[in-house]
Amino acid sequence: MNYKSLIREVPDFPKPGILFYDITTLLKDATAFQSIIDELTTKYASANITKIVGIESRGFIFGSPLAYRLQAGFVPVRKPGKLPADVYEVKYNLEYGASSLAIHRDAIVPGERVLVVDDLLATGGTAGAAVHLIQQLGGEIVEVAFLVELAFLAGREQLHNCSIHSLITYS
Repeated sequence: MNYKSLIREVPDFPKPGILFYDITTLLKDATAFQSIIDELTTKYASANITKIVGIESRGFIFGSPLAYRLQAGFVPVRKPGKLPADVYEVKYNLEYGASSLAIHRDAIVPGERVLVVDDLLATGGTAGAAVHLIQQLGGEIVEVAFLVELAFLAGREQLHNCSIHSLITYS
C-alpha cells in the first residue's frame, strides 16, 4: 500500500519554514490503518516483545493496538505532569524548540524487551529521550519503529545504538 499518498503535507506548521506531515489523513483510511498495524505485527511477532512504549501522543495510536496484537504491555511516555505516580524525566531538543518526557519509575522491569513506537522520526530528540528513559529503567531496546522518517533531518544519528524501522521515508 502506498502510505505516502495518504499523508497531507502542510507548509508553515507549526511555524514558518516547517513542512508538517499530517498523518490524520492516513489514519482515517481504515484499510491503511489496519495495514500498518498488520505490517508491524508481522515484523515483530517473533521478537518476544514484553512492552511497547508509545511516545505521546501519536505513538499511542500505533503502540496500543500493536501491544494488543503482540500480547505485550503498553507503556505511555508522556509530557511532564501527565503521569500520576513517581517518574523519571528527561529534557531534550526538538527541531523547533525544547521539551521534556516522563515515564513511570515502575513501568519497565530490568531486562524487559521493549519496542518503542512513534509516528515520526525527525531530528531524533524525542525518540532519543524515550530511549534514555527506558535504558534508565533497565529495559532492552529491541527496536525503535516509526511510521514516517524524515531522513534529511538525520534523526538516526541521535539513536546510534538502536535498530530503527520506518515504514515511510522522506529523503
